[in-house]
Amino acid sequence: MDETVVTTDSLTKRFGDRLAVDSVSLTVRRGEVYGFLGPNGAGKTTTLRMLLGLVRPTSGRARVLGAPPGTPAAVAGTGALVEGPGFYPYLSGRDNLRVLARYRGLDDRAVDAALDRVDLAARGRDRFRAYSLGMKQRLGVAAALLGEPELLVLDEPTNGLDPAGMADMRALVVDVAAGGQTVILSSHLLAEVQEICDRVGVVSDGRLVAESTVAELRGATAVLVRAEPLDAALAVAMRVAGDDAVAVVGEGHDSGLRLQAGAPVVPELTRALVAEDVDVLEIRPVERSLEEVFFEMTEVAR
Repeated sequence: MDETVVTTDSLTKRFGDRLAVDSVSLTVRRGEVYGFLGPNGAGKTTTLRMLLGLVRPTSGRARVLGAPPGTPAAVAGTGALVEGPGFYPYLSGRDNLRVLARYRGLDDRAVDAALDRVDLAARGRDRFRAYSLGMKQRLGVAAALLGEPELLVLDEPTNGLDPAGMADMRALVVDVAAGGQTVILSSHLLAEVQEICDRVGVVSDGRLVAESTVAELRGATAVLVRAEPLDAALAVAMRVAGDDAVAVVGEGHDSGLRLQAGAPVVPELTRALVAEDVDVLEIRPVERSLEEVFFEMTEVAR
């Protein structure tokens, strides 16, 4: 079985003089949650629409489930929620899904299963126009889940959800991937992406500026050391970890040392500090958040 679900090769889209997507080459692997990140207007949604066959690329190529986007083979194995759900307002949530299920050759059991997965079974008979924003979003995800597609493309699926609903949606995405399905998740909530995504692609001004695991993007773990007197602790830390690996951070009572060398030097450093009669108040790992890395990358790209 091919382990690659989606590939693009120099995928490009122009709208008149505006270059919306600029030679994007990415790879999504089977069974992973792939986070697709970028500022507003970076080209995320246009790229997703090209992968779904809704927008024709200006140049470049893409393959979805081994087929060109928009072809029956690609469409049959893909479920998507892009730019908000669109349903008949006068029909119930369940009847809206039944309409979509008929197009896909599915029966009512698939509809009920999808409603249950997004916790809308009890409200399935209510008209769509009576739904809250969060309920409409969940119904959109239910529509994408119809028939258990191999690939799920979700554009801002937690939009409009309260904290409990967001937690439920994160759990659902993780459960979908654990079952062998593949998820492409576009979200502006970077903490959410950091928590559930295996790999991420970062786009800025239409270009893919990074594609890697979350851990690799965040980089090596540094170590924060709070000790007194600080001058003595600095001298010891520079001797153990090297001059370039140590920096003084914070001010006053919050001041300390940040060591880029990471965890391997902690035992040796601790022993050296104690041997020099330095009072060790705190030693703990510190990591850059995905949000910090994201802003750094997108600012550099601009």
